[in-house]
Amino acid sequence: MKILTYNVNGIRAALKKGWLEWLKGENPDVICIQEIKATPDQVPEIALLEEMGYEHYWYPAQKKGYSGTAIFTRITPNHIEYGCGHEDYDFEGRIIRADFDKASVMSVYFPSGTTGDVRQDFKYQFLDDFQSYSNDLLKEKPNLVVCGDFNICHRAIDIHNPKSNANSSGFLPAEREWMENFINSGYIDSFRHLNSDPHHYTWWSYRAGARGKNLGWRIDYNMVSNGLKDSIKSSRIIPQAIHSDHCPVELILD
Repeated sequence: MKILTYNVNGIRAALKKGWLEWLKGENPDVICIQEIKATPDQVPEIALLEEMGYEHYWYPAQKKGYSGTAIFTRITPNHIEYGCGHEDYDFEGRIIRADFDKASVMSVYFPSGTTGDVRQDFKYQFLDDFQSYSNDLLKEKPNLVVCGDFNICHRAIDIHNPKSNANSSGFLPAEREWMENFINSGYIDSFRHLNSDPHHYTWWSYRAGARGKNLGWRIDYNMVSNGLKDSIKSSRIIPQAIHSDHCPVELILD
């Protein structure tokens, strides 16, 4: 199973940059998308997606042009779970899950705290609630892949300048501690499981030519539950895909 996660920062904008042609070339079995910022009726390219063999499941935010997640899959799921049952997060379309025969795959868009204290507090609450949600879900779905934009750099190796960003949302001590605890609760960071090299990032600011200089953050992950550890075949970051300020991350499960 080839799985991709990709924060597209607006699927309509990404489509104008050749996203569909790129998807055809990559040919994943499942792609988890974040920040769709659209409803299906606003995306006429759905017909082309279907011609490529994809079923598509959307969970847009109630607020127009904001947030939202989706899963496109060539494998028919047994079940699609929309949301997590928490009104605040479901209003923003932050979690969608597809259950298959041998694994469940979740697309998650974690909140950002960069706009101020109110949203940072919201982010911390989401982290607490998501951990509880995950703990319960793993009991029911032990073979789980959590794909998405976590909006957190786990360690210093995951950010281009850890010292100057020590007080930046996304690299705060409490956020990094949460990430460590989340992994220890039953997950494997699939990219780091196979690659310990520095300078691999998944998001770059649009400012000051950051992407060209590779001054980035690794905040997009495919987290694999411990039950699937032996199935991890490969993982790679794909920075040459330029449809967003993020880039996709690939996971292949055997």
